Formats: sequence, C-alpha cells, structure tokens
Amino acid sequence: MGEKRAYKPRKPGGGRKKLKPEYDAGKNLKDQMDAAVALYNSEMSLQAIGEELGLNPIKVRKLLITADVYESEMAEKVRDTFEEYRETQNYKEAILSTANALQLSKSSVTSYLPYKKGVYFPSTAEKEKISVGAERQQRYRTMKRWRADPTEENFWGVVVAYAGVKFKTYSGLSFSYEVRKGRNGEYTKELWIDRREKSKSLAYSSVLLALKNIKKVGEVVDRPKALGDIRGVTYIYGMFYRFGLIDVPDDAKEKMKRVNSSHIKVPGTVNTI
Repeated sequence: MGEKRAYKPRKPGGGRKKLKPEYDAGKNLKDQMDAAVALYNSEMSLQAIGEELGLNPIKVRKLLITADVYESEMAEKVRDTFEEYRETQNYKEAILSTANALQLSKSSVTSYLPYKKGVYFPSTAEKEKISVGAERQQRYRTMKRWRADPTEENFWGVVVAYAGVKFKTYSGLSFSYEVRKGRNGEYTKELWIDRREKSKSLAYSSVLLALKNIKKVGEVVDRPKALGDIRGVTYIYGMFYRFGLIDVPDDAKEKMKRVNSSHIKVPGTVNTI
C-alpha cells in the first residue's frame, strides 16, 4: 500500500461559489413581510396589498400569518390542527393529516401556515429577489410563452428574462447584456452589451430584424452575417443560439460551448436555456 496522504484542512471560503451571492431569501422574506404588515396596519385589504406589492393575495395572507398579525377562525383552526399532528408526524405527514381532518386541499393548508424558507416572487420581480433556479424557470416560461404566441411583446419578455446571462459570440468571446429602465420606470427597447470596459448599445429593432430572417427555427446558420447585414449581429447570433432559435456549425459549437450546460431544455429547441 502507498503512503497515507496527510490531512489537508479546507481553506475558508472554499468549495463551489454561489451563482448569485447577492440573493438572500431570508432578507427578501423580511422585506416583503415588513411591507405587507405596514400596509395591513393601514387597513388595506389583502387584494389591495397584493396589487401594491405585486403578489397574490393568498401569498400576502401567508406573509401576514408569518408575521403573526393575521387572525381568522380558519387560520387558527389550521394552525392548531397542524401543530397537534406535528407532535407525532413529520412536516409533510402533518400537512396531509391536517388536510384530511379539515377536508381541505394540501395547498389550502399550507396557505394558512407561516413561510419556512422564503416568499416566491412573480415572474416580473427584480432578479436580485429570486433564486438561480427561479431565474431558469422564468426563462423557460417566457420562451414557452413566445413559442405558443410569437408576438413581438412576448419575444421582448424573452430578451428581458435573459438579461445578465452569459453568451458567446461566433468566435468564442463572452458577453452579456442588460436592459435599463427609463425615467418612467419602463424598460427601454435597447440592450447594453457588456464585453469590454465600455458598454455598447444594441437596438431591439435590430434583434427583431434578425429574428425575421430566420427561415426555420433550429436550422444551422453558418455565420452571423447570414442573419442579415445588421448592426450588432455578432451578438444577436450568440443570443439566438443560446435561445435555441438557431443551430451553429460544429466548429463554432466548440468555441461557443458554455461552461454550465445544466439548464432547462425547452421542448422543440436545439439548445438549452
């Protein structure tokens, strides 16, 4: 047998780096809970609070229950029944037993119980408020929506959902883009490409022009210029490949290969999200 290797202590901060180190589910939950409580104390209805915060009224109620400020006969009955079963059962079993005892659905039972981890935000929420997994689901849903109803508005939703995602050009250079908001709080129809020290803008109209030049979704497009003589087509080519709208030659695939290929696949595409 060979010599036994000496134990090497792990360096602080070692291991896999977080994809979104700024994401904090606990902080997001507290911020939303504080906002909901403040509005609830001003005698706003659950519906009105939901509209103000961009949340479903049921989620608003759950936030208020988590903050221990919401009271109702049903909420008290669900909580007491659940806690009784929880003494002898695990969480999932207690949920099911409570649902059977009160003749409610499991989702109804959980809606009357406090949050354990964090609140799930709608697809329109700011990206820093949602997890990496939620971002992937968001991209999947927007692409699926556009494929079902290929309007310019739905495709814009795809473009916004992919803001901040890493792409590669035909030659293998990495880049990403951001979509900024104007003074009115709405997104401007302009993409800011971030590849060098200075960002350069790409008009959304150019993206749409290239989109119209795709003859068939999933077919091989030999080079960027095949999408048209369009300003910024080098970046559009990389975006469309990542979107799964086009395929690329084998030699280009090697250069455009992504480090992380574990994203969700949209049915009917040639590429992963």
